[in-house]
Amino acid sequence: MAVIIKTPEELAIMREAGRINAMALQAMREAVRPGISTKELDRIAADVLHKHNAKAAFLGYPPGSPFPFPATVTASINDELVHGIPSEDRILQEGDIISLDCGAIFKGFVGDSAFTMGVGTISDEAQRLLEVTEAALYHGIDLARAGAETSDISRAVQAYVEERGYSVVREYTGHGVGRSMHEDPQVPNWWPSPRHRARGWRSVRLEPGITFALEPMVNAGRPTTRVLDDHWTVVTVDGSLCAHFEHTIAITPEGPPLILTAL
Repeated sequence: MAVIIKTPEELAIMREAGRINAMALQAMREAVRPGISTKELDRIAADVLHKHNAKAAFLGYPPGSPFPFPATVTASINDELVHGIPSEDRILQEGDIISLDCGAIFKGFVGDSAFTMGVGTISDEAQRLLEVTEAALYHGIDLARAGAETSDISRAVQAYVEERGYSVVREYTGHGVGRSMHEDPQVPNWWPSPRHRARGWRSVRLEPGITFALEPMVNAGRPTTRVLDDHWTVVTVDGSLCAHFEHTIAITPEGPPLILTAL
């Protein structure tokens, strides 16, 4: 698949898709508290998307799958890294951390972003994990400039996280975003060995109009994960806490990228 360069007109639509997605995330952030269900958070996000004439990118994804995703957002708690399915039975408790990820489709283009936050008062350990993961995201964003390589971002995110005593998940990566939720380029949060690159890994030189989601996924323990029997929820194998932050960005002619999924 070739990297798709977006026109200024397409970028303007993506910016609106991203803004709508940011509003859905903000509405959920304001609602997070002990006692609320993840399904109620899902309804809150769905209402925001509907109000702004956007569709849920995650609902029914991927088309044709025997196990399409059944909700508007993914809601992942504590040792759940990504893709948690919202439920009336998943009630947030004081001290939890929750990752909320949402995708909005507006006029045919996707905005995709996520954050992790604490529920009530959380431990110092959990707070530091959130701070490091979010800082790794912005560290990577700052390097996403015309002329740089995607591998530059990958190595920088990995180094930032590992120097602070955490591990980077290998199985899931950042990705191009546009008319599809998953396009080229693939943007890992680590950079693999030559053996892995021989299997198809490639670094892409960034140029204006390239758009992608950068999303560090960080574990407090080992980097290994597994998928639960619901076919979606990804958890850490060792039960350690994990965090996930994401923005969709656009490479600009000069200077830092445009964060498309900012408010």
